[in-house]
Amino acid sequence: MAPWVRTRRDFLKASGWALAGLAAGAPAYAAARLPRLSFGLVTDAHYAEAEAKGVRCYRASVTKMTECIALMNAKPVAFVVELGDFKDQGAPPAEKSSLAFLAAIEKSFREFRGPRYHVLGNHDTDTLSKAQFLAHVENTGIAQESSYYSFDAHGLHFVVLDANYNADGADYDHGKFKWTEAFIPAKELAWLKADLAATAKTVIVFVHQLLDGDDVHCVKNAPQVRQLLQASGKVLAVFQGHYHAGKYSRIEGIHYYTLRAMIEGSGAAENAYAIAEVHDNGDIIVTGYRRAVSQKLTKA
Repeated sequence: MAPWVRTRRDFLKASGWALAGLAAGAPAYAAARLPRLSFGLVTDAHYAEAEAKGVRCYRASVTKMTECIALMNAKPVAFVVELGDFKDQGAPPAEKSSLAFLAAIEKSFREFRGPRYHVLGNHDTDTLSKAQFLAHVENTGIAQESSYYSFDAHGLHFVVLDANYNADGADYDHGKFKWTEAFIPAKELAWLKADLAATAKTVIVFVHQLLDGDDVHCVKNAPQVRQLLQASGKVLAVFQGHYHAGKYSRIEGIHYYTLRAMIEGSGAAENAYAIAEVHDNGDIIVTGYRRAVSQKLTKA
């Protein structure tokens, strides 16, 4: 994967903005005006009652999520989105335990006092169907069966995509997939094209697998998806998960910000989550907490 275009240090040095906040800190941006909207972002909690594997500390994610949601409530933000891989699985994998892990991390996420939204990740269907996952979470104001959907808030339009499909258009289901082969099928592409055409608002997109590359972490038909986003002339940014190290790129005027994963590391300082502020001029200021990277996404 390509590295961050600018390191956190370079970004802060160039901007002249100071540090404040938790652990590694969050930059205190001296904005000339209040944002039109701020929303919370978290990804790859991978919660499970399972032993750690390398840097993946599954049990720690409930505590980390509790910290994240407490900050989101304190700010407060308009809504919170989790970008997929909300839960993981036990050993041996089983539906019953996976549903218990999902219930536990959703309980922590539900502490947010406002609208909440989920993006499906590949691990969300490792031992479950999409229908099972969606039946045990809440996407505020969205039909329970919808794995991809859109909503409006504060004059902006938000699109949630589902890339958890096989090449033949079949759903990821109970582990029946290869995680390196993610697709957005024709039916969803048609829906996306119509959804973008139907709104006059500026658009922000959320997806789990990446749309800004061609390696194993990326949606296989990402160029088709990007073409629709670019052709609309309405999309400011895409927020992604899946690639735990995080990254950033800009393609044809659209920002692609990949948030660092919550799962990695056991201590509070190794948490990761962010707040995005959308300003009237089209700039988006991403403030990263703990290990998450801060980035200024300037409108072209």
